[in-house]
Amino acid sequence: MKEIEERQGLVQIYTGDGKGKTTAALGLSLRAAGHGLRTYIGQFMKGRMYGELDALRNFPLITVNQFGGKKCIRREEVSEADRRRASKGLMRCRQALHSGSFDLVVLDEILVAIWFDLLPLSNVVELVKYKPPQVELILTGRRAAQELIDLADLVTEMREIKHYYQKGIKARNGIER
Repeated sequence: MKEIEERQGLVQIYTGDGKGKTTAALGLSLRAAGHGLRTYIGQFMKGRMYGELDALRNFPLITVNQFGGKKCIRREEVSEADRRRASKGLMRCRQALHSGSFDLVVLDEILVAIWFDLLPLSNVVELVKYKPPQVELILTGRRAAQELIDLADLVTEMREIKHYYQKGIKARNGIER
């Protein structure tokens, strides 16, 4: 366990308009589980069943909670109920981050939640600034705020070059959901 005791947790951001941000965070979670590390994934903006949720039930080192509604919302459709779910989710993620129970914490779609004004940027900045030093923290979503980019140790931008949605191909089970 000496390796875990000496681990330095960094802050990573996966952002951009291209596909693959959540997929990258899930891949990192699987890699961490393969090394015996415990992961907490808080999914903002998501409340529906996705294939990864069923698959991750078989991984005891990975815990997932969702803090979104059952349907996708647009920025102009945000309700107080959406804000309450996001606020409750951020509180739960903060608890997981500081619990000592997790080595990796993923805040999936948190950057979109900020952009949709579900959460104040300042609350997420504070969470990042005061994370425990040994916990790896991953933030995903489009439109990362510059203040979070400045705090991060790694920022990867997924850029769409071509997407089959433009041909009318809809989300497919096992691929997009």
